[in-house]
Amino acid sequence: VALEVMRLTKPTLFTNIPVTCEEKDLPGDLFNQLMRDDPSTVNGAEILMLGEMLTLPQNFGNIFLGETFSSYISVQNDSNQVVKDILVKADLQTSSQHLNLSASSAAVAELKPDCCIDDVIHHEVKEIGTHILVCAVSYTIQGGEKMYFRKFFKFQVLKPLDVKTKFYNAETDEVFLEAQIRNITTSPMFMEKVSLEPSIMYNVTELNSVSQAGECISTLGQDLRRSLQKKAGIIKGVTVIGKLDIVWKTNLNERGRLQTSQLQRMAPGYGDVRLSLEAIPDTVNLEEPSHITCKITNCSERTMDLVLEMCNTNSIHWLHPSSSLCLALTLLSSVHGLRSISGLRLTDTFLKRTYEYDDIAQVCVVSSAIQVES
Repeated sequence: VALEVMRLTKPTLFTNIPVTCEEKDLPGDLFNQLMRDDPSTVNGAEILMLGEMLTLPQNFGNIFLGETFSSYISVQNDSNQVVKDILVKADLQTSSQHLNLSASSAAVAELKPDCCIDDVIHHEVKEIGTHILVCAVSYTIQGGEKMYFRKFFKFQVLKPLDVKTKFYNAETDEVFLEAQIRNITTSPMFMEKVSLEPSIMYNVTELNSVSQAGECISTLGQDLRRSLQKKAGIIKGVTVIGKLDIVWKTNLNERGRLQTSQLQRMAPGYGDVRLSLEAIPDTVNLEEPSHITCKITNCSERTMDLVLEMCNTNSIHWLHPSSSLCLALTLLSSVHGLRSISGLRLTDTFLKRTYEYDDIAQVCVVSSAIQVES
């Protein structure tokens, strides 16, 4: 009984090495004529290395993390007698686990001479490093003697992509995630999908969309992908954002998929009380009332009794405060130019602690248009 194991992979485009010379050289047009007669070259582009024919792989080749490893296993009876109870097992050993890849665990009753048993196994590679494919065959020959042998096939799984992530915290309850993906293989890739699977604490909005004008927001040339997470509630400390799901295609439509580990970020600290702006105009008129909306959030673990105080500055004056959590406030600007909104004070009556909020935002103060009738 003989065992043959072959990896199943897509063929590649045949490449030839062009050999040419100038017409004034000794061979003349001989080399060019030979390339034109070569069936593997492209008519009119014989000096290019790319051909029109496909070639079968001559070796095991490279296999990358996230791709599907496929192998063909054949057991053939080369003897002149019938063997019985043939059992073929295929196991894959890695540094951390032992996987059974056999399609069937039942033994074949008998195998006649010059007949074979074929099996195809598939496995999505999820670990980098050394992999060993162990193929074991057991059978019974005439006379009842049981035979057994194994073969080992060793291969390396390489890393296909280099993924780097960055988090950017906005003034609002939004977090921007930037993922930079770099192809570190020797062949080109087509990025079919780059998405973020968020945790239960976040909602995600994809920013890599095409606008109505047909311009892509993301910089595809640098393999950048950006996603926006919207935060729900108050989140403190280290939180799990989610994981990136990347799908690509290589060679002749060979598919690969890679998921990163859970991405984590440190939530920014706001203390016990957080003040944020919900609405503010970009430009206000000189000496005319304008309205802003502030949101006060209790970030502590207890109920807080707060007192709001507004301190007038030389250029900004506060009017008509509200006592709700979302405060609608009115300010009056008396000086031209870009002015900073400052002077909000919140006092915790229990701890007698005052929180000062200066340089909350900036507004541009311009002169209002005045119509004069003659």
